[in-house]
Amino acid sequence: MSSYYLTFFEDLLETKINVISAGEHELEATLTYEEILPEIEQAYKEEGKKIEMPGFRKGKVPLALLKKTYGEAIEYKASEKIANKKFWEIVEEQNLNPISTPKMVDLDFERGSKIMFKIQYEVMPELELKDYTGNEISKIELKVNDEMVDDEITSLRKRNSKDEVTEVVEDKMNVINVNLKKLDESGNITDEKGQDLNIDLSDSRVNKDIVENAIGKKKGETFKFSFKDMHEVDEDGNKKVIEETYNYEATINSINKIVLPEFDDEFVKKISKEKFSNVSDWTENIRKGIQSYYDLQSEDMYINGLLSTIVKNNDFEPPHGYVHKILDNLVAMEQDKAKREGHKHFDAHQVEKQLHSRAEWNAKWQIIVNSLAKKENIAVSEEELKETAEKEAAETGISVEKLLKFYKDSGRKDTLLEQKVIDFLKANNSAKVINPNEQKQTEKE
Repeated sequence: MSSYYLTFFEDLLETKINVISAGEHELEATLTYEEILPEIEQAYKEEGKKIEMPGFRKGKVPLALLKKTYGEAIEYKASEKIANKKFWEIVEEQNLNPISTPKMVDLDFERGSKIMFKIQYEVMPELELKDYTGNEISKIELKVNDEMVDDEITSLRKRNSKDEVTEVVEDKMNVINVNLKKLDESGNITDEKGQDLNIDLSDSRVNKDIVENAIGKKKGETFKFSFKDMHEVDEDGNKKVIEETYNYEATINSINKIVLPEFDDEFVKKISKEKFSNVSDWTENIRKGIQSYYDLQSEDMYINGLLSTIVKNNDFEPPHGYVHKILDNLVAMEQDKAKREGHKHFDAHQVEKQLHSRAEWNAKWQIIVNSLAKKENIAVSEEELKETAEKEAAETGISVEKLLKFYKDSGRKDTLLEQKVIDFLKANNSAKVINPNEQKQTEKE
């Protein structure tokens, strides 16, 4: 373990940093009793408000009597608070940048003499990066086809459709209301039921068995269907995936035929609020919209593949505390999401298990960003930050000063730095464009 001394605090008797590892440091500091006397006196004021003694009301015990009776306990109690306060003062002054919650490992307080403390904290380790340029990353080229456009047009027509009550399920363009009864392996009805359920047979997500067996049925008639479910089970500590088949009987309560509007120029004018006047232009607009979405998806997948390659090429074990800090944030976000969506039961322990690998990867990536930025002299200047604030101020009406404060509080500078690093990686690695249909054909052959 190596050490280096900080000499910036003239009032400190001794302050040094012990380097435990690349990702963990320890601040060791010793202060004289006189140097912490203001904090000691403040501790007496705070504790004195809570203490009462025979002959004295709460908060009215004389200081001399308070020190004589409870002085040792009060000062020892205050010593940990003082150590933590001084630690953060040094952190702020010397820009030590702990990346997780620090922990006190030693505290030696000698009343009337001195206080010595050691606090360990994790830092961003600086990595010797390799193989972060010159990589060829697969990029799937997603192309819109006529079927996709037709599906989107059908979806738009469905959202503007009308329902007509009918007696027979003639095709999949029907919504049926059913009562479900679960069947056991012998085909007998169980107690498990589902009442008054609406099933849109035109929805591609609906079990094909339901669609096929419902067509031709009338109101009041029944049909059967089954579906298979793959799920993981734990048998004597061994996890394995099993397939189970579930069988149901459905009784049709009502049938509503979906009547689609004609896809003509009048429909286009209505749906586009007069932005488009004919079917041809509107269809092309839909095609461009789908392609734009696929282009964004393709770019996101490419970037994810690029970053995963860089992390894989520079794999290491990130500081545990930093991983858990990120994990705590991820779990908190999931808990907030569950609360917004009305989920009453949130298993934090299970969510932690599910998100741990993601938190570990995020920790590795952020450390790589930090190391790569230093190695390649990538930085976000105050001028760039101000330019970003001025641009957003013009768009939002929020003052530049407020935006700059928000950037500081929310870590926007780190986000901009990460984007710069990603831009550097994109510029120094290449994409191998892959047509997914051609890839599938090659795999078949």
